[in-house]
Amino acid sequence: MEIPHVEEEEKKVVPTPMVSITPTGLSPSLPDVEMRRNPRARSLRDLYEATIELHLGHKPIGVKWVYEKNVNAQGEAERYKTRLVAKGYNQREGIDYDEVFAPVARMETVRLLILLAAQSKWPIYQMDLKSAFLNGVLEEEVYIKEPPGYVKTEKEDKVLKLKKMLYGLKQAPRAWNTLIDAYFKECRFMQCPYEHALYVKMQNGDILLVTLYVDDLICTGNNHHIIDDFKKAMAREFEMTDLGLMSYFLGLEVKQSNDGIFISQEVYAKEILRRFKMEDCNPINTPVESGIKLSHFDEDKTIDAKLYKSLVGSLRYLTCTRPDILYGIGLASRYMEEPKSTKR
Repeated sequence: MEIPHVEEEEKKVVPTPMVSITPTGLSPSLPDVEMRRNPRARSLRDLYEATIELHLGHKPIGVKWVYEKNVNAQGEAERYKTRLVAKGYNQREGIDYDEVFAPVARMETVRLLILLAAQSKWPIYQMDLKSAFLNGVLEEEVYIKEPPGYVKTEKEDKVLKLKKMLYGLKQAPRAWNTLIDAYFKECRFMQCPYEHALYVKMQNGDILLVTLYVDDLICTGNNHHIIDDFKKAMAREFEMTDLGLMSYFLGLEVKQSNDGIFISQEVYAKEILRRFKMEDCNPINTPVESGIKLSHFDEDKTIDAKLYKSLVGSLRYLTCTRPDILYGIGLASRYMEEPKSTKR
């Protein structure tokens, strides 16, 4: 399934940092403040060791600070995050990394898990693993430049050798997945052979289902004691946040009640309308005009292919909860290469 496109103008909208980073020296910065607030947070010095000489064939990778805003189902800011991210696009295959593939849960799997929980009247819980990629084991030899705000005068050429995985590195998702996969199997989970991000644990007739999408995890089962034990074990092994009952996951708004589990994408649908300036459009009952015939050979005006692909990709993700528009989106997807306007 195609992930919705995010426009460049929205990427630039970042929250103001709570603490300013001074361009020289090691005076107060966000990571140091975070360390004082959270004893389990990692210091930058845990991630690298200083070095002067680069080994032959290696090139230092630049890094940058990234400020992120986590939102809830209503689109409101829940918390702000600051991450040191490597500029992984400068990495070279065979030198800085080898394998990069890491499985994630498909949306069909998430929907199937919700269906099973609804039929069996099981609650679904959600957890967020903090700084998940920093837990990954770095097997390659990788060097980075000093982070902005940590560069000392007359030592601008100093480079650092990474000891831990860092966000932005191409091999980071695979390293994290390898670690969490080994942990689940050590805890006697069985990995689904057809969906590698789904794990099942059977214990004394009880069942626990866990699915993972990078650092977001949901779980359900027929025994709340097993679920509670699982949460405590995860909290001991990794730094994580227990978000309680699943309510917002990958753009899906989930409402759990005694009457069942209801899913929607209202906030996401409104965001699509806003992004493509269609807030005032008129609703219709049929997503496709009856009897319409489209062709690659129409001599109509060619439109912006990038905008067209962005719109179709966004609507494809909306079909998770709107199967009624599947045919219309499938029809529009046939003309991604050279889309044209039509008066019909």
